[in-house]
Amino acid sequence: MTDVHFQLTDDQRALRTGVRQLLEGRFGREALRAAVDGAERQGAPALDRELWRELGEAGFFALRLPEEAGGVGLGLPEAVLAFEEAGRVLLPGPLVTTELAAATVPGAAAGTTVVTCADGPLVSWIDAADVALGSTAGARAVRSVDPLTPLHRVPAAPGRSAPPQGLRSPAGVLLTAAEQLGSAARTCELAVQHARQREQFGRPIGSFQAVKHLCAQMLVRTEVARAAVYAAAVTEDPLEASGARLLADEAAVRGARDCLQVCGGMGFTWESDVHLHLKRAWLRTELGPSSADAEEALASAL
Repeated sequence: MTDVHFQLTDDQRALRTGVRQLLEGRFGREALRAAVDGAERQGAPALDRELWRELGEAGFFALRLPEEAGGVGLGLPEAVLAFEEAGRVLLPGPLVTTELAAATVPGAAAGTTVVTCADGPLVSWIDAADVALGSTAGARAVRSVDPLTPLHRVPAAPGRSAPPQGLRSPAGVLLTAAEQLGSAARTCELAVQHARQREQFGRPIGSFQAVKHLCAQMLVRTEVARAAVYAAAVTEDPLEASGARLLADEAAVRGARDCLQVCGGMGFTWESDVHLHLKRAWLRTELGPSSADAEEALASAL
């Protein structure tokens, strides 16, 4: 049996702090809203190539590459921590597929090559990508619920198989789950912050039992998902990865919905970031293996 440690090491905490500082400084809330506004004006989101190169220089895409290959020499648990921070700030772009391709596609690790992957009916960032793994024949642009993620639908073809290192791989499933986890944690923070500041009948709404329950449920779902994602990153077991993905999807989607309820009318305004987290969480559940795929995999193993 694998000995799973849930406490982060000092180096892992330092990595998480460093990634958080990098992303908050380079893609904070103002940059997020500017990207959303730009996508609205232009009719489509644009990939920030400069930011992509900065991520490459910081080793974001090369965390799991061995040092002799120019990487950082760490493992999947450390990559999960980095991608959790990316989900927290809603960093746009095909982050997971570029990281997965770091060992095989020249320039992916350095952030000079953007990689997407066609391993499902929906494929993101086809037009912005330098390399598309898998077949994109017949791809048709479709409207995306997320203003910062352009989508194409790729028709099914007989004999078409998914690339082995795409979103359906255990690492791809876990890195996507880590993004969901970061989003869930952030919406929980937003709900608690609003509950502390917003007053009704002369009292913070966080003092009301119904609001307390919503915030507590958000925290429980997030922490349960975090334990599952971190554990699966250590074991790299495909079934554990599927279970972690299910929990992370639930934490992200239900967390954003509960945050909307806590925030009330404020949460439904365009100026609030909650709807952006909900839309990205919805979209991630449809990229790569679906929830039904994960459930079938777990059920078959019982």
